[in-house]
This record gives sequence, C-alpha cells and structure tokens, in this order.
Amino acid sequence: MTFLEMVMVGTGGFLGAVIRYGLAKKKNHSAGIPSGTLAVNLIGALLIGLVFGLELSRGLTLLLASGLAGALTTFSTLNKELIELWSNGEKNHAVRYLLLTYGGGLVLATIGYVIV
Repeated sequence: MTFLEMVMVGTGGFLGAVIRYGLAKKKNHSAGIPSGTLAVNLIGALLIGLVFGLELSRGLTLLLASGLAGALTTFSTLNKELIELWSNGEKNHAVRYLLLTYGGGLVLATIGYVIV
C-alpha cells in the first residue's frame, strides 16, 4: 500500500466516522430502533453498491468504499444495540431492526450496483 492509498483510506475513514457519530448522536434514542445506526448502515450499503457498480479507480474505491463506507457502517454497534433491545424486552424492535438492516442493506447495495 502506498502513502497516497493510506491517505485516501484515512480521509474517507475520518469523514465516515464523523458522519456516523453525528447521525447516531442526533437520531439514536433510548427506546425503539436506533435509527441513526440503521441509517448509516443502509447509506453505507448503497454507497458500496454504487462504488462497485461504477467500477471507480482504485484511489476513489479506497476513499469511498474502504474509508468512508467502512467507517460509516458499524457491525459492532449494530450487534450491541440488538443485544440491548433484546435484553430490555424489546424483542419486536430487535427483530425488526435486524431485518431492516440486513434486508435493506442487501436491497440498497444491489440497487446501487445495478443503477449505474
């Protein structure tokens, strides 16, 4: 990996992490589905589909997919929130959140890939 490639991943990662933090802080509330986390995971899925559908250059792919989408989406937070919802007796929210994240993510990644 070259220095420029590291800069591209790092720049995208910084932007993705800041966007994720801002959306989670603004949209996640104590009850119900964490809509901020759901939004970043769905946006990231669509972005990944678009990046690979467009067959962008290696530099842009590193910036947008590896960096931005990689830092924007969060598998670990999703799992933590699913466990919290389930443990707090919000099992319907947990199941709906799981299905929306994975089902919606697959649909949006496919849409992003095929629309370009």
